[in-house]
Amino acid sequence: MPKNTYKIAVIQLNLNNTPENNLKKCIQWVKDAAKQGAEVISLPELYSSHYFCQSEDVDNFAYAEPLYSTSFNAFSSLAKELGVVIIVPFFEKRMAGVYHNSAYIIDTDGTEAGLYRKMHIPDDPHFYEKFYFTPGDIGFKSFPTKKGNVGTLICWDQWYPEAARLTALQGAEVLFYPTAIGWHPQEKAQYGENQQGAWMNVMRGHAVANGIYVAAANRIGLEKYLPDTNGIEFWGSSFIAGPQGEILAQASIDKEEILIAEVDLSLQENVRQNWPFLRDRRIDKYGEITKRAID
Repeated sequence: MPKNTYKIAVIQLNLNNTPENNLKKCIQWVKDAAKQGAEVISLPELYSSHYFCQSEDVDNFAYAEPLYSTSFNAFSSLAKELGVVIIVPFFEKRMAGVYHNSAYIIDTDGTEAGLYRKMHIPDDPHFYEKFYFTPGDIGFKSFPTKKGNVGTLICWDQWYPEAARLTALQGAEVLFYPTAIGWHPQEKAQYGENQQGAWMNVMRGHAVANGIYVAAANRIGLEKYLPDTNGIEFWGSSFIAGPQGEILAQASIDKEEILIAEVDLSLQENVRQNWPFLRDRRIDKYGEITKRAID
């Protein structure tokens, strides 16, 4: 049975365009996190390559992999070896012409505890994800593992309270957000502080509103691989927050790091008893939330 406490980790990394190197690198970092006591470990979004969505280029579909192939096989073996749960975000080729931004949740025995497909897909300058990714079609899930119940959303999902709520209502104790987010260098001076602050604040708000632990794993580094562009400066700042939004661990903006924090289910229950937001929901009055707009 899962313990009343367990340790979670997010790994913040600089990643490049060579999948084989990124796989080796991430395996070593997961091993290091496990040595430090982490029991549930998350990698950043699209771990196996640079953030290729800066352009719309069909050649980038070559980074995709079918289900239960390279990434699953490698991290399944690693999870079993280390006795840890690993969240592995990857570029999924579902079939010719249908691709997803996905994540495996791999249990301590190497079996699949679950699969998540990113539900909200952005289309912003140099974040051209709609060109590559079909929206997820298996919904929001909490995945029981041998360490605890975890939910996984991905990056752009961070901005949607509905996603966090629906995951929490299914029993998730921790909400992981594998992420690839950063500044346009030419905008950083004017907008950077507010953009980064909003990113943290919205997820800390999800933690508070749902009485849940939240863990975001971002990448770092300036990824400038396209000619005549400024690239994206990924802002790191990965963090783990407790069920009152309190910051338990936070990374730098520019260093590769492992963050570890303890999930305490007794604390979570105490917070929910004293701040009973889930108890007081007016579920009889929320029907219109499913409308695009209330005209």
